[in-house]
Amino acid sequence: MTMEIFEIHRRGLMLVLSSPSGAGKTTISRSLLEREVNLTMSVSATTRPKRPGEVAGEDYHFVDLTEFNLMVNRQELLEYAQVFGNYYGTLRAPVEKTLAAGKDTLFDIDWQGTQQLAQNARNDLVSIFILPPSTAELERRLRSRAQDSDEVVAKRMARAADEMSHWAEYDYVLVNRDVDESVDAVCAILAAERLRRERQVELPEFVKALREGQ
Repeated sequence: MTMEIFEIHRRGLMLVLSSPSGAGKTTISRSLLEREVNLTMSVSATTRPKRPGEVAGEDYHFVDLTEFNLMVNRQELLEYAQVFGNYYGTLRAPVEKTLAAGKDTLFDIDWQGTQQLAQNARNDLVSIFILPPSTAELERRLRSRAQDSDEVVAKRMARAADEMSHWAEYDYVLVNRDVDESVDAVCAILAAERLRRERQVELPEFVKALREGQ
């Protein structure tokens, strides 16, 4: 006699990657999205104008300042911040729908946004802070991109010191010496966090059936 296969559904999680600019967060995120079919990138709402080539609903949800303020007042955002005069925020409803469906959402946000997520949805949050192997390597990576002036690089380096002071607020800390190894490490964290007892929402029913001999 064979027991009927019982699939245990789980609740999705919010995976946050934070790092100073140049530490490799964006590269790791792209590799993760390619490898993890059950992981999607969070699409933020923003008041900034749409740039050429951007697609509304895919790159960002573009809204005006009045609508953004209404979202804040209606508590429709899990986190939000002002960056260079424009507002950015994470819509609560689509993230909640994704988590309930057992799928995971990836966030590319800073420590301030992570603090807000922790306040609003701590049980769903898994946070990873990515550090560079050295200050010299961080500066080398910033300069190798050839996108910023010396002044901008200096500002990013100064800001990095402040950002890295928040490392202890994260669940995991990863030193990005090698991108492939770092991606493997994040995948391992993701695999373990998906198996957490509290995320396997049908586990009590499954164990009850086992105990009853089903």
